[in-house]
Amino acid sequence: MPAIKTITHRNWNCFALLLALAPMLPTAARAGWVWQESHTPRTSFRAVQAVNNKVVWAGGTGGTCLRTVDGGDTWEVLTVPGADKLDFRGLFAFDERTAVLMSAGEASEGLTRMYRTADAGRTWQTVFQTDEKGVFLDGVSFWDRTNGLAVGDQIEGKWYLLRTSDGGQSWQRVPPAGLPAMLPNEGAFAAGNTSMAMEASSKVWLASGSAERARIFISTDRAQTWEVRETPMPGGTTAGIYSLRFLDAQRGVAVGGDYKQEKTPSDNVIVTSDGGQTWRKGGQTDPPGLKETVVALPGSVLLAVGPSGTSRSRDFGTTWQKVDESSLHAASCAEGQCWAVGGGGRIGKWQGN
Repeated sequence: MPAIKTITHRNWNCFALLLALAPMLPTAARAGWVWQESHTPRTSFRAVQAVNNKVVWAGGTGGTCLRTVDGGDTWEVLTVPGADKLDFRGLFAFDERTAVLMSAGEASEGLTRMYRTADAGRTWQTVFQTDEKGVFLDGVSFWDRTNGLAVGDQIEGKWYLLRTSDGGQSWQRVPPAGLPAMLPNEGAFAAGNTSMAMEASSKVWLASGSAERARIFISTDRAQTWEVRETPMPGGTTAGIYSLRFLDAQRGVAVGGDYKQEKTPSDNVIVTSDGGQTWRKGGQTDPPGLKETVVALPGSVLLAVGPSGTSRSRDFGTTWQKVDESSLHAASCAEGQCWAVGGGGRIGKWQGN
């Protein structure tokens, strides 16, 4: 018979204290988003960039840009002169002082611009602007502090790509002659700023939608030459791949859906184990429906966010568990910490594992 242990007065006090604290202790079962105060209740955020576990930038409607340097305890609203009609859906931040903002909108209506700050948002330089008909930018990212790429919808059957080699201070169009032909209406979704994924050296993956098939475009020489890969993600006028994330050079995951059927179950996850050369279906998310961004936590745990809520996978997208039903559009992680943003000024910080 096992010995019966006596609970002393001291042990009982400790046990009681643990019971009292239990509801507040972060556990896998209670993991989720903890909402932070953005002071921007009318803003819809679709871009967020975590530089580290303290410095985060966010962009949204009404020319709104936010920054925190204390992990989200406080958020500073930054003013971008002349940008009150813009929707900042693209964002890349290098550190607590330097960032590039990209607006998504019709160039012919003056809504296509990129700004850069190097002094924590006190001043902004307009680094790109065009009124060319048909231009609509979808996202921006960088391989390193000097070399970056912005992606826009097709013009005359080719991606509208912009490249920078000076940290975003100037941008030049990638010659369309060297780009692969696109399907009718094919393009990227300006949602979450993650339709483009980059490897630190020179590789880039672009995800497409809005066409009969959803495809992945791959370049290994910083957008000079390209190859195209088919995927099992359902396509359609309002459907396709919304977000790409690579855990390493070989393992990647993409999520998507249909923005006209935000909560309808579909095959909204695909995965690759060979650097994007071939793709296979993953499991459907819970909650189901459109997922606009996928990110990775330590231990290869995946989070997918969208209008129907947040889903979590611990097995590389094979199965998904429901986290909540909060509507979110974009997410970003750094140093093991993640933030997500959405409409109504919503900003969440991930709690748990």
